[in-house]
Amino acid sequence: MSAGEDEAQLVCVPPYHIAGISALLSSTYAMRRIVLMPSFDPDQWLRLVEAERVTHAFVVPTMLARILTRLEEGVEADLSSLRAIAYGGGRMPLELIEKALERFPEVDFTNAYGLTETSSTIALLTPEDHRRAFASGDPKVRARLASVGKPLPTVELQIRDEQGRVLPPGERGEVYVRGDQVSGRYRERSALDPEGWFPTRDAGWLDEEGYLFLAGRADDVIVRGGENISPGEIEDVLASHPAIAEAVAVGIPSVEWGEAVGVAIVPRPGHEAPSDQEVRALIKARLRSSRVPERVLVVDQLPYNEMGKLLRREVKKLFLES
Repeated sequence: MSAGEDEAQLVCVPPYHIAGISALLSSTYAMRRIVLMPSFDPDQWLRLVEAERVTHAFVVPTMLARILTRLEEGVEADLSSLRAIAYGGGRMPLELIEKALERFPEVDFTNAYGLTETSSTIALLTPEDHRRAFASGDPKVRARLASVGKPLPTVELQIRDEQGRVLPPGERGEVYVRGDQVSGRYRERSALDPEGWFPTRDAGWLDEEGYLFLAGRADDVIVRGGENISPGEIEDVLASHPAIAEAVAVGIPSVEWGEAVGVAIVPRPGHEAPSDQEVRALIKARLRSSRVPERVLVVDQLPYNEMGKLLRREVKKLFLES
């Protein structure tokens, strides 16, 4: 773990979060110089990388998206010192990581998936996984860029349905994890089942090779007329539109269906927001008709916490208030 004298870690996530404290502790252990940002700002991030010759950084997907947007808008910075970017803390859209790999071909990207209750990382998509998938012409291999990789050797993973039955590869359910690093115990209770498995409350599935794909929080699933809809699949389609900078899909009350799909979009600077009809046509062309939104909201910005995580409950409030 010995770091070189020229290495520097840029930490831009709060130190009370598992990602922030992991970055601090691992850099301390490796004796790597630490550059701290009080709060994330893409322009300041770019300036610090250049000024401090940062070699390593951790970001959440929304941070990476904003960094790339500023570079596309013409912000200049010498980022030649960058060697490794780790990311996590949220679902990574396929188009976003593809864009990052194109922009930083020499940088090692690592997707680290974990929770506070699991003592940080339980699955990794390594730099080799990124490069292999990015170079592949096989759609199944290429799709692994949107995964969080394979579990660590000391960790067991299962995908279970609502009745607790273990599901085979390809079927979606809730991610359960077991291993020595898994706590799952709180001050007054334990969340572990009798066999030591911890329910992450993350929805996802495993492919045939054991790569884990996340579909968002289990509580975020939209239930339309009894059909479970993953917001992530809708958001991925919206992210492909050239005029949309950010998008989120949430469940909104519906008299007919119980819940319906609502999408909120942020237009890219210099672009007009697509019409409701255009948004619906795009989703209908790529997904099933049940995924077509009942309502489309255009907003200036989406609500995030200081970790860069989207606050879906606040998005739902926007629909109730409009």
